[in-house]
Amino acid sequence: MTHTIPGPIDPPARLLMGPGPISAYPSVLRAMSAPLVGQYDPFMTAAMTETQELYRAVWATQSDATLLIDGTSRAGIEAAMLSLIRPGDRVLVPVFGRFGHLLAEIAERAMAEVHTIETAWGQVFAPSAIEEAIIRVRPTLLALVQGDTSTTMNQPLDEIGAICERHGVLFYTDATASLGGNPFEADAWGVDAATAGLQKCLGGPSGSAPITLSPRAVELIQNRKKVEAGIREAGDPSSPDFVRSNYFDLGMILDYWGPRRLNHHTEATTMLYGARECARVLLLEGRDEVIARHELAGRAMLEGVRALGLTVFGDVAHKMHNVVAVEIPEGVPGDVARGALLEDFGIEIGTSFGPLHGKVWRIGTMGYNARKDAVLTTLAALEQVLRRFGAPVPAGGGVEAAVDVYAGAAAGAR
Repeated sequence: MTHTIPGPIDPPARLLMGPGPISAYPSVLRAMSAPLVGQYDPFMTAAMTETQELYRAVWATQSDATLLIDGTSRAGIEAAMLSLIRPGDRVLVPVFGRFGHLLAEIAERAMAEVHTIETAWGQVFAPSAIEEAIIRVRPTLLALVQGDTSTTMNQPLDEIGAICERHGVLFYTDATASLGGNPFEADAWGVDAATAGLQKCLGGPSGSAPITLSPRAVELIQNRKKVEAGIREAGDPSSPDFVRSNYFDLGMILDYWGPRRLNHHTEATTMLYGARECARVLLLEGRDEVIARHELAGRAMLEGVRALGLTVFGDVAHKMHNVVAVEIPEGVPGDVARGALLEDFGIEIGTSFGPLHGKVWRIGTMGYNARKDAVLTTLAALEQVLRRFGAPVPAGGGVEAAVDVYAGAAAGAR
């Protein structure tokens, strides 16, 4: 049998302006092409230590338990939830989009007693509604998405940690879509566990999941590990303290990233390099400055799509900086138009799912692509595609509105 050997990988040029993944910072791609070293090489262990310190600044925390989970952002979510949830624990998940449903599913797989509260897609929860549910359900863990790209909403978190502390509840949040482009204050907000991914505002590829844990969360994990050691000795794997995953057992992963570097798995060297560079680039520009850049690019895109006559979905007051959802105009075939944007202009924007499937497009401005030229190029191309499919759009309206936003920001900075 003969086999056809394909040529080297040669992806087409793309401007990724969807809800993620996005185009990576060039320096991140360069970092990921660096030579490999052994997992106990002094260079490698030093790079791990540097990466931990960088992400403490990204998360705004002093926690030593700040590290990476090897895998996509979902790997970070599973590591946090499987390690913090004992079978039978009550877990409360406020759902305002697709990824709240994901947290509920993962909690169910961790054998929790899962309780959900829901609000309409395009809205967020008032802190009082979350506190009322905590009082009623009496959970051990609150699992809450910060930014949900399915709806583009950004759930306010600044009051949630204090509510959880008041009622003796651990507070976990999924910041995959929001970290780096929206404010996040792990220590100041009283967050016990938070996870993210590189492929959104951090400007890298999917495949590494930054995580940070509070001392309270670490204590729970370490106590569970001590009990588990006794379980293993007694040969009773049915105990609720037995973590059902080896790979996602944070008790062992904390030892791996700790001073002793106890072997757990072989660290994904190339992803470590990429994650390190994502954080380095962000902090070199300035954490607040990067958030402001995302806010400006998001505002320019928002005003641009409005100037094209598109209706913006959801409560704009609670929209993430880095993604906007627009209703597909009547008569415009959503998927066909998206395909034309990709084929003719090399620009990708997002479709949607759940109750918004076929009704909205999601346009991202995040990471490396949270910049003026990417915003203007996308608006110009979108205008042409909309016109092709019969939508009445003003010539140059989107670009002009976005330029005005940037000009106003520049004037204000002088």
